[in-house]
Amino acid sequence: MNFNDLTKKKKLYAIVLLVVGLILAWAFITAGIITHDFNRKQVEARGDEQEAFVNGIILTETKDDTKYWEIYGDTGKWDSQNGIAQLNKVIGNFYKNNEVSMSFESSKGTYNSKEGDITLYEDTFIVLKDGITLNADRLHWINSDSPIIAEGHIKIQKGKQLLSTAEKIEISPSYDRFKITGKTVSKVYEDKK
Repeated sequence: MNFNDLTKKKKLYAIVLLVVGLILAWAFITAGIITHDFNRKQVEARGDEQEAFVNGIILTETKDDTKYWEIYGDTGKWDSQNGIAQLNKVIGNFYKNNEVSMSFESSKGTYNSKEGDITLYEDTFIVLKDGITLNADRLHWINSDSPIIAEGHIKIQKGKQLLSTAEKIEISPSYDRFKITGKTVSKVYEDKK
């Protein structure tokens, strides 16, 4: 059978099939080149990598008889290769001078042991020792000498005296000052005693 003897419609089908075949061949060859060592590297990494799924995980940092923080996760996952704990249904405390200065509760959280930081995600509720409460989408604690950053749908309340909303808040390391940034609305009420 000769290509010139085919009808125009069959010639068009033959050309389209040839083009599609060439595109598929090019895609498979390119994918093979890109992922050439992927499986080998993945198999080598398996020996060093350890993951643990845990129910009821407690993490804490204490140095020289001084407690800095503690976190409890209802469930969690520990990745030893990256040094990251992923926790669900998180509660915990931050300490100053061995006293609770801030307590928190959140749906999810992570602890990065290599960086030493804690991040809380989703439905985060915080209570400072002076009675100020804070709701946020995300909270990031780097270390006891750095400010705590909370972001997303911030709502700050102190009894019936203060109600404030914002996009971002920075809490001082001593937990006695905070800086509100972004689109902010604050209402201060007089305490009538």
